[in-house]
Amino acid sequence: MQIKKLLFVTDFEELWFDALQSLMDLRKVGLNHVVFLHVIEREKVAMRRGTGYLKSEELKLKEMANVRFINWAESLFEMGMECGAYVVVGDPVPKILSTAEVEKVDLIVTGRHKKAKMKGLYIDSQTLELLRRTTVPVLVHKYMTKDGKINKAPFEKPLLATDWSAPCARAIEYLLGLKNIIKKAEIIHILTEKDMEGRSKTELQKIEKESKKRLEEVRLTLEGAKIEADTHLYVGKVVDQIETAARELDATMIVTGTTGKGAWRARWLGSVSHEAAERLDLPTLLIP
Repeated sequence: MQIKKLLFVTDFEELWFDALQSLMDLRKVGLNHVVFLHVIEREKVAMRRGTGYLKSEELKLKEMANVRFINWAESLFEMGMECGAYVVVGDPVPKILSTAEVEKVDLIVTGRHKKAKMKGLYIDSQTLELLRRTTVPVLVHKYMTKDGKINKAPFEKPLLATDWSAPCARAIEYLLGLKNIIKKAEIIHILTEKDMEGRSKTELQKIEKESKKRLEEVRLTLEGAKIEADTHLYVGKVVDQIETAARELDATMIVTGTTGKGAWRARWLGSVSHEAAERLDLPTLLIP
């Protein structure tokens, strides 16, 4: 699948133009159109409803966003790219979904909302709702880590975490479309406590053998598209093992499906602690 058009969602707190520039490798795989979206949440312009302040504040915030987008667009035009921009008032998730549908984008790029309570794995509640409702892949772009490290080339060494579900199969297809910008892919599968519970030693050996076989099939698929890849089998809690793998393998991005089954679904789209959420600082590509 080619990424020809992306929707860049920004609240001007985390994702600025430098974050978008870090994604320009996507031009090598077809990107030629960026749509900017800034959603002004209603509470920001409704502090003094009925006094005339609402409309004036809305206009001020819209003008500020438009000025920024004009500057960004000029830079994109110089690269030979097309662009568009929306500055709207309302609830972020419905506005993102409607804009993505109207523009028929191939990728939604959003950031973490630092002030929001984290409800999913390193994603906030708004992003969680977005993932539950979208049919478009979402990149939760963490351009700068907590320690100030810049993720300048997130697509260079993706870590694909798979549970063999249909969305994870689609994540593999998505990576095939990125072959011109991937230097190496790391493929991991995690055996959870639920996978191993009550199993005999023979059964566990069979599960391990089958998992390694399926990992090898994924590796061969990627290498058939000339993407260098290695496989790894981890055992333990999903969040912990993804964090460990990302660190050990020096990954630049995490890639996975968003509607997996069993324990994986609970981990990726269920409630986990804020502490676990904050551990993972890599950009995360989530495929529905």
